[in-house]
Parts: sequence; structure tokens; C-alpha cells
Amino acid sequence: MRFRTLRSSLFFLLILLPWLGQGQSPATQSTPSIPLPEHPRPDFERTNWLNLNGAWSFRFDPKDQGLQQRWFAGTQPFPLSINVPFPWGAPLSGVKDEADIAWYQRSITVPANWKGQRVFVTIGASDWLTTVWLDGQELGKHQGGYTPFSFELTRFLKPGQPQKLVVRVDDKRRDFTLYGKQGYGNARGIWQTIYLESRGDAYLDALHFTPDIDNNRVRVTAYLPEAAQKELKLNLRINGNNNPITATQNIPKGQRQVAFEVAIPNARRWTLDDPYLHTVEARLSGGTTDDVLKSYFGMRKISVMDMPGTSIPYVALNNQPIYLQLALDQSYHPEGYYTFPSDAFMRNEILMARQIGLNGIRTHIKADVPRKLYWADKLGVLVMADLPNSWGQPDEPMQKESEYTLREMIKRDYNHPAIFSWITFNETWGLTTKQKKANGKDTAVYTPETQKWVASVYRLAKSLDGSRIVEDNSICCGRGHTETDLNSWHEYLPGYAWEEYLAKLTKNIYPGSTANLEKGYKQGRQPNINSEFGNVWGYEGSTGDVDYTYDYHRAINTFRKYPQVAGWLYTEHHDVINEWNGYWRYDRTEKLTGLDELVPGMSLLDFHAPLYISTGQDITRTVKPGTTAAVPLFASFMTGRTDLGNSMVVSAKLYGWDALGQEKTWWSSDKDIPYQPWMQRALDSLRVPIPNEKSVAILALQLKDRSGTVHHRNFMTFVVDAPAPTELALTDGRKSRLVRFPAASFKDAKWSQKQWNVLDGKKVNGAGTGYFEYRVAVPKDINLANVAMASLVMEAGAKQLFGKDMGGGKIDGDYMLGKGTADPSRNPNSYPQTDQTRFPSAVTVWVNGENSGRYDLPDDPGDHRGILSWHAQPQNRKLNEAGSYGYRVSVPIAAEALRKAAQTGELVIRLAVDDSLPGGLAIYGADFGRYPIDPTVVLVLK
Repeated sequence: MRFRTLRSSLFFLLILLPWLGQGQSPATQSTPSIPLPEHPRPDFERTNWLNLNGAWSFRFDPKDQGLQQRWFAGTQPFPLSINVPFPWGAPLSGVKDEADIAWYQRSITVPANWKGQRVFVTIGASDWLTTVWLDGQELGKHQGGYTPFSFELTRFLKPGQPQKLVVRVDDKRRDFTLYGKQGYGNARGIWQTIYLESRGDAYLDALHFTPDIDNNRVRVTAYLPEAAQKELKLNLRINGNNNPITATQNIPKGQRQVAFEVAIPNARRWTLDDPYLHTVEARLSGGTTDDVLKSYFGMRKISVMDMPGTSIPYVALNNQPIYLQLALDQSYHPEGYYTFPSDAFMRNEILMARQIGLNGIRTHIKADVPRKLYWADKLGVLVMADLPNSWGQPDEPMQKESEYTLREMIKRDYNHPAIFSWITFNETWGLTTKQKKANGKDTAVYTPETQKWVASVYRLAKSLDGSRIVEDNSICCGRGHTETDLNSWHEYLPGYAWEEYLAKLTKNIYPGSTANLEKGYKQGRQPNINSEFGNVWGYEGSTGDVDYTYDYHRAINTFRKYPQVAGWLYTEHHDVINEWNGYWRYDRTEKLTGLDELVPGMSLLDFHAPLYISTGQDITRTVKPGTTAAVPLFASFMTGRTDLGNSMVVSAKLYGWDALGQEKTWWSSDKDIPYQPWMQRALDSLRVPIPNEKSVAILALQLKDRSGTVHHRNFMTFVVDAPAPTELALTDGRKSRLVRFPAASFKDAKWSQKQWNVLDGKKVNGAGTGYFEYRVAVPKDINLANVAMASLVMEAGAKQLFGKDMGGGKIDGDYMLGKGTADPSRNPNSYPQTDQTRFPSAVTVWVNGENSGRYDLPDDPGDHRGILSWHAQPQNRKLNEAGSYGYRVSVPIAAEALRKAAQTGELVIRLAVDDSLPGGLAIYGADFGRYPIDPTVVLVLK
């Protein structure tokens, strides 16, 4: 395990490998080893294009003197080299962030065979004010940070000859610009592919496809950059279903756009299971040269419909309701910031979400890279697309910038079938106005005037794209909706608070309700969805890096009991610099959940299964021995499948660990339950006989069809509150006497870094090198001469000294604006989740001066396996090493040590860590960690 603020070199070598040896088609004539060599817009790709990514000469302009000194002429050498398209300051760019203004220049040679064609330079995205020159001639300026723009080079071209292309970018902070979450890493300057392309004399500015699956047709809208100078002809070839479809449409002189419909008989639909794309070849003719490009679309429909058999509105895909299970995707990379290192990396981002059973992502506060959206299209993962926000006030410049960017986002991304929703604002960021209170202090007010403007932006989005859902403001923190297609809400809670919250929330979901809306607005028939949740901000000051799975389990179990909430969105896909609650680390390495050890075969897929059995929020329960526990079962079947018959089977098995950490199985049973598509029903409780001994017992559930196929796994845990036994049968049948001693009962301790206890001694920690020494009295009724063998059994782990353990505490700074710490363990609530990086230690055990061996402790882990550590947490929105646990260690005690104990009446046990592997030591008591054991001397009698 353990947190990392620095990524491994090997990881990034693997990520960069796709650059090596990757070329383009001969027509592109680009250098084979450049980053991101693929065409950046598979949905709008012309045949002749030249990728300009790679090394550019570069120069900072901190005094803003480049214009006056005519740097744009291209005659002055620039001292630095930058790796385009990575933003300056990002490690992959090769340059630091030393100024707000910078200049790029490089030599370009337009292929000689492009002579006679119109040639443009296109920049996928550059933040913020970008000016471009060719051989000292200004081509144009663009304001914005997220969408593509082009300038024509034609009248200055010398095909076949080297020419100097110069770019200046001014990225000074302006309150009205859509800065988004660039505090995670600034998207400074060019951050998407820059390329040359040739276009026809008359060319297409955009080509949009609006599928109509109900009538097996697609509506085509072609846009020109200016009114047609003469009549033009648009020819389409649509490939699909093995029978290409051709269509021709004239564009009369004087028109800038044309719309027409094309029949798609027996259309193969774009679905999550079969994300089929209809590819398109488009040719615009009538000018001196034709304009030819490739595009694609998916035959799919986004709408709202009721879950079958209910009046609950759900988002629907192709006239089938879909239970949304989404992840917030900050879409950041630790070395490239806004820019990903390779196309393979972007593909894997989408694939990872799909492979854990999610059906979508929400690209957060960023207009995402088109090739990443392309992979969502190809792999069948839905996307909620955010408009980035400003951090200023909603004044006229901010409103203008927002509306421009929204228009350009929708124009660029219209054809991506994966996108099902546009979100225009998030948590009212950038929408509040500073006003003076009566006491003279400033307050932030979401004014009625701004609310009306927000509603107008919702209507603007609907006018630009009526085929998708639009959300006005993804709300949080007491703010409400205005006009919206989704009644969404954010809530960050501890896992134990979801039942109360959802029970209250669902009472206020009905047409006419004013819950979650601003004054003057009411709920209609919008689907109600959670659009951000997690435990990360559910605890005081956030969690820091901690096991997310335990609270996640509690939350998902509760969501599945309330079908009135038509889906959820977890924060988040991957860690970023202030939130370490991702499914993956920031460098996309894996976090370990421990689920498969608790229930064989279980993974995150089971939390996201369409067929789900919930036992409710309380996944761990303290019970009395020998009683019968009634376990509530709720069937949540979010599928229309009709091939499963009318019944299924819940197989239950109760197993776990006794007071010595020995694994046992106590009970198993099968229970028939009804099945219907889309069934949401409380089932009869499961009656579970509780073991008659101190133990931790896992109730594992498998949902099977009649053929025995497992569709879902879940579990809950019983902590059996029985007295600690003094005698216990071992698994081989031998009887033993147990001599327990509390973890915190050590008589001496010395550690090189620090020693401390957790929750009044439920766990004791020593960091670095050192020892704990215990003095254990031999019970007077035991004659050690009658002991055949003895051992020490304990739960122990390594102990890393985290930031919070070194005097950490409150973390100052606003991460959104680039401040704060990147140490994920500094938060007082943190206990970094187990991952692929280990923190090992080794403990040498001495008993009465006799060496009983050296035992490896592979890690200092924390995840769902730390059931007792989670269950022991007080419900005060603070965490104390939650999820931490150790390993069951069994140490033989030498006969000589017993002989000495017979003389002295005690066992002196020293647990020592030396400097050969100084990973510290944690000792767990019976109420903390994984096993219900205190450190115990086991005496096997003759």
C-alpha cells in the first residue's frame, strides 16, 4: 500500500510507449514519434492533414514585450523547447510554468500537392488568448480555452517550402474566464493537437446527425462558414448494416445551412452492449475543389420514461429505462494535466469505467478531449458533459464566455452518441454576486436575475441540441434548480447517514414539489438522480486518503432500496490532488478493495450489478451469541430481462473467524425468491442463526438463476459479542487454554519515530524501529509441565508514519485554485487505502529471552477487510484509522521459554523491529482490525 505524490518512472515509460514507432497515413506526412499522432477528431476528419505536435521552439514573455519586439516575425531564436500539445508547466511539456504569456514557433512545410487548395491551421484547444502568424503575417486571434478554432493560411502559403509558424498565448488570469479546476494543473497555452488541413473551395464548418430510431431515419444538418456563393451539392455515403446508404442534397446559393432526412432501414442501434457506429463519408462539391471528410454517428435515442410498472421517471436509452451508475471524472493526468499522454491511455480511461460495471462518466468542469469521447462512443459508456466554470461573478463578460463555450462545445461534440446530457453549471460556481450585508460584510448571493439567466442558458442548450437532456445547475449546498431536465443533487455523507437521508429525500419527489428548486420553480416529471456522492466530503474536513469501499458499500446498498432515485454518480473515477477517493490512484494504478478475500469472486462489478440484493445500510451489526438475526432483503432488479423465468435463488453462507482467528463455517441455506423484470421489492427477511461464540461472521449472499449462474454477490457482517473464551478447541480438535492480554497493556515501548494508541488502545502503533514489551502472567491454575506446546497468536501489521501522525492537521488552501497540499495522508481522517505499493516491515518475537522467529509483515493495509476498524468508529464525522488491519501471526514459543516461565510465573514477550526493515509495528485488539482477537498465548495441553 501507500500513498504516492511522485509517479514511478516505469509507469510513465509504459504510458509513453505508444508514441514510439507510431506513424500516420502517408497523406498526413507527420513525424512518426510525435505525441498523440492520431487525428484528433474522428467525427470530423479530412483526408489531407498534417499533425504539428511535437517539439516547438518556446519562449516565455513575462514582461509582455514580444509584440513590441516583433517576435511574431519568426526571425528570433527561442531558447526553450516545448513538447506540444502538453500545456506549459505540465511535466510532459518539458518546460516549467514561469510566466502568463508564452510564444511558440516552428518551421512548417505544406505539401506541394496541396497547391490550389484552401489550407487552415487548427488548434484543438488553447488557453486563453491565442494569436497565430505565418511568416510574420497575422492569421487571426481566438479567445477561449476549450474548443477548436482555425485560421486560413492560403494567401500566404508557399507549398513545398519551409515557412515559420508562430503562436502567442496570453493566459493571464481573468475572473470571467472558465478556469474550471485548473488548480489541479493549469492548462496553459496549447493543450490539444494542432494540425494543418486542406479543405475544399467551399467547405463544411460542421456536419450534425440527429438519429430518429422510432422512424429509422437520421436528420442531417450541414453548416457552412458563410453563405454559399453558388449552389453546392452534398453527397453522403453512410456505412452500416452491410448496405451502404447514399444521399444527395443541394445547398442553394445564399444559404449557410441545410437540413434533410435520410432513411436508415433496419438500423442497428447504438447500445451500451453493442455500441455500433455508422461511419459517414461526406463530399461537398460545386466549388473549385471538393471538400471531403469522414464522420460517424450512433442510432440511439435519449429520452425520459417511467420505470415499467411504476410512475417513476428514468432516463431512457432507446426507449428502455437505464439505472444510471456513473463516476465523476476529473479527466486529469498527473504529468499532462488536461492533456493525456496517448490515445491508448484515453481508451483505457473509458475501458476501466466499463470494466467495473459503470455505465457512464461525468466529465467534470472540462470540455473533454474529442478522442476520449470517441472511445466512449466506441466502447459504449455514457457521458455527462460539463460546461467549465468561472470563479468570478456572473457579469457580462462571464456570461458571454459561458454562452460562447457552450455553443462551441455542442457544435464540436454533437455527433458523439455517448453524450446524453449537457450540464451548464455546477454547484452554482461562478453564479453568485458579492453584496454587502447590513453589518457591512460581503455575502455571495445567487440573485433572481442570475437564476433567470441560468434558465435562459438551459433553453439555449435545448435550442442547440434537442436530442439530449440538459441540466441547468448540478446543485449542492442549499442551492436549487431553475429549469432543468434532471432533478439532480449532490450529497457527501458518512456511510451510516444514507438511510435517513434517502428516506427523507424521496418523500419530496413529486410534481409540484419545491424541494431542491429555487423560489418560483417547481418539480415536474424530471428523473431524480444523485449527481455526486461519496464519503470524501462526508467527514469533517474531508477524509483524505482512506478506504472508500466500506462507506461505498453502505451507500450503494441504500440507493438500491430507493428506486425513486433513478441513479447515482460517485466521486470519483481517479484520485486528484485534493481528493483521494477514486476507484484508481492519480497515476491510474489499482487500489485493492479486499472484496474477493471476504467473498470469493466478489468485485466492484457486484456493487454495480443490474440484479442486486441489498441488506440495507448497516452492513456490520453487533449481535448476541446463539440468537437468530433477521436480515432484511431488498430485491433491486434494474433490467428488463425476460430469460430468467419467474424465480431466482439467494444462496447464503455464514463463515468467518473465531476468537483465535481460526476460519470456520457455521451455516448455509438457499432461499427461493420471485423474479420479474424491473422488480423493486422488499423480500421476506432471512433468518440467520448466530454462532454461539465470540467471532466475526460474514453472511455471504449469491444471487443465482435456476441454472446456477451467479449474477450478484453481496455480504454483511455480524460481530458476535460474546465473552472472550479461556478455552478453545483448535481446528485439529486439540483443546487449548488461552491467555489473552490487551494490545495496549505493554509494560515498555521504545520507537525511533513515534508511539501512539488508537481509540483508547484498541490498536497500538510504533513507527520506525523499536519494540513493545508485554509481561503476561501465567494463570495460577495452569501447570506448564502439562503443556505440550505453546504459541503466540496476534493480529499485526507494519506501521507507516503518515503525514497526520507527524503533526499534520488542517490543510490550508483552495485546491481548485492551485493551492493546498498534495500529501494524501495529512488529513486527520486518512488511512491510505491498500494499493500496489507496499510498506513492509518484519517483527522479531522474543519470549523470555528466547528468539521465537522473525515474521514478515507485508504492508500497513487499509480497506474493506478492516471490518472491525470501521465498525469501531464513533459516528461523529471523524475517522480514526478506519479500515486498517493486520495479518494473523502465529508464533511458536520455545520449550526453554516455557521452562523459564514456570520459574518466574510470567512470559516476557518483546515484539521488536530492527533497522534491517524498519517498517514499524501495529498491534490490533479484538475490537479493531480484521480478526476478533487480542494478542493471545495459546497453551495446548498434554
